[in-house]
Amino acid sequence: MVGGLITPPILLGGSSGAALSASEQQYLVSASIIFCGIGTCLQVSRFKLPFGYTIGSGVLTVTGTSFAFVSVGLTFINGQYSADGSGMCKLDAAGDKLPCPEAFGAFLGTATVVAVMAIALSFLPPRTIKKMFPPLISGMVLTLIGATLILSGINNWAGGAGSCMSDKTMLCPSNSAPHGEFWGSAPLIGLGFSVFISIIIFDLLGPPIVQNCSVFLGLLVGLIIAAGCGYFDGSTITSAPAATFLWTTRFPLSVRGDLVLPFIAAYLVIVSETVGNISATAEASALPIDGPDFSSRVQGGLLADTAFACIAGLATVPPLTTFSQNIGVVALTRNASRQSGYVCAFFLLIMGIFAKFGAVFVAMPASVLGGMTTFLFGSVAVAGIRILAMVKWTRRTRFIATASLSLGFASVVQPDWFSNFFTYSGDNAALSGFLNALVLIVEEGYLLALIIGIPLNLVIPYGADDLATTPEEQESIGLPTVTSAEQSARTNEDVKVV
Repeated sequence: MVGGLITPPILLGGSSGAALSASEQQYLVSASIIFCGIGTCLQVSRFKLPFGYTIGSGVLTVTGTSFAFVSVGLTFINGQYSADGSGMCKLDAAGDKLPCPEAFGAFLGTATVVAVMAIALSFLPPRTIKKMFPPLISGMVLTLIGATLILSGINNWAGGAGSCMSDKTMLCPSNSAPHGEFWGSAPLIGLGFSVFISIIIFDLLGPPIVQNCSVFLGLLVGLIIAAGCGYFDGSTITSAPAATFLWTTRFPLSVRGDLVLPFIAAYLVIVSETVGNISATAEASALPIDGPDFSSRVQGGLLADTAFACIAGLATVPPLTTFSQNIGVVALTRNASRQSGYVCAFFLLIMGIFAKFGAVFVAMPASVLGGMTTFLFGSVAVAGIRILAMVKWTRRTRFIATASLSLGFASVVQPDWFSNFFTYSGDNAALSGFLNALVLIVEEGYLLALIIGIPLNLVIPYGADDLATTPEEQESIGLPTVTSAEQSARTNEDVKVV
């Protein structure tokens, strides 16, 4: 999980996002690892609360930083770097980004406030949440999240998302870098490819334990090659402190109105993802996936997830969610012991506290990160496709998917298509923020698909081909499940009436 865990803070705090200093980026990586270790401890545990509620899933579920907020966060932060200086972030004379902790603080602060809504959703019955987010909806959302983020991964693979990408006369990451190359040059492409192909080789030829770690091992191969070829800036690692903890670096928190609506949609994604992950982990752990105990696990896990996502902003960490990669590990190893979760959390705490570990990832070239994240984001998209493959495809589900994915993919291939729709240029800050929020939603494909798909799924009536399904297929399209015994009872009642 480490490869996926460190990616959001590096993207949001690095050259792709707020262009924070190397020490601040190193802190973000360490803080994310530490906080995810604490969150994993709570998620693996299970504590009773008043009125019959619980917190924590009580199954082997790990917690990491969510990808659902990355694309929205990058769009918002980069939008604050305006040439006319109207945003909260500034450019230098050469047009390069200057560090903008204010934008990152706005991202954290707004995520904390909006998370209160997500906490309220955790008290809804799991059946209600599943009806709102059937596999058709969650599959489309995951597919579009992966497709959207691949753009960030491939930009880093070619050299980075800084000014060297737009200015063909500049070297990446800078002209003063130890081994600078032009964006998209063969050495940088080859460096990222070394990570990508190593992941494939480890997964193809390695034993099961190596296959589970293939992404991280591929990243290590890229780090070794980059260090041997002189691409590393060793000063970043040397200057990093020996140990760190939360709040040794802080950011000015604020709430931005134009982020509220996109973040509400992103938290809906987290809620849907968490319910699915806990259900799948319980099934892989040979635990019942229905009944009061299962409902209590889902409610407790969802409350732990949303509560920690809320607190994460106050801990200078992007919002958290459960990691679906863990489901495959539980199923493959047949180890569902919660003690393994506590050991995992312990190692995360150790890796986070010793700051040199995080500094290595900050110092690595963007191409190494891009080779890993392109594969990682591709796996997110494939996870969504796998969910969609299990959907019962009828005329109704095809129509909902077409209406949602058509505009969703349109925003992926052309993100700026809606940027000039609103022409308001007055001084009403509230109206400007609201219009900016609408633009952010429309230009994020997965948010647009979520907003289109959920209402259509709730209002479009079911046809005869939807109703003539097995109980498993009924659940996959959001229908109330009818068991064979219930169906027989209903048939007998119909016979009596006749």
